[in-house]
Amino acid sequence: MVEFVPQLYRILAVDDSIVILDMVKMMLREADFQVSTATSGEEALDLMKREGLPHLAIVDINMPLGMDGFEFCEALHDFSDVPVIMLTAVDQSETIIQAIEEHAEDYMTKPVSAGELVARVRRVLRSIGGFALKLERLTRADGRLAVNFVECEVLINGRPISLTPTETKLLYILMRDAGKLVTTDFLLRRLWPHELAYQDRLRVYVHRLRSKIEERPEEPRYVVSRRNKGYSFLPGLEEQKIASAARGPGT
Repeated sequence: MVEFVPQLYRILAVDDSIVILDMVKMMLREADFQVSTATSGEEALDLMKREGLPHLAIVDINMPLGMDGFEFCEALHDFSDVPVIMLTAVDQSETIIQAIEEHAEDYMTKPVSAGELVARVRRVLRSIGGFALKLERLTRADGRLAVNFVECEVLINGRPISLTPTETKLLYILMRDAGKLVTTDFLLRRLWPHELAYQDRLRVYVHRLRSKIEERPEEPRYVVSRRNKGYSFLPGLEEQKIASAARGPGT
């Protein structure tokens, strides 16, 4: 089992209460996580434009100024698959069900103990995964390719190329597990969680993404398919070695 190292994970807490934000920051920093805070969804999006995506977001629902927690999650998940834990005073079954089905990996009601918060953060990060590459404003795959997820943009040798939100989210999910197989079923569930989507739809977006990031889309080196199973993102100079392992024998 891979050792879980909290220092490698960046957490973003979004709440209109400074008191709550200070409490969450203290609890998580004592557990060695990196923590950033924002008092609104708009501020959180601006923060991500400057610092890059977090590995996990902890989000309040009722935030009177600007977008509420659900609206923030919709904006975040338009271009990424960052896992979310809802931390809120709302304890209504309908809201909890909506949050878990549509927006969040977990749901907690205030007040919360440090032990429970840290345990749930660890559980979500273990189940979803961290991010195989270093998350920054520009997440660099290798010397040729870098990604600005918040701005839905890739840089190819420094040249900016726009991506659609869906292409960006697809690239995020693949890069999160760089070098590993991401199954077709998982991609379909994460890209279109509220729709019935099929492989043909996914293939269209993979084709579009390859046309923007690959030198030779017909012979992709970044987004490599494994027939009837899924796709792998292969960064860096070892792509051929990783590609062989990802494809498996006889493919």
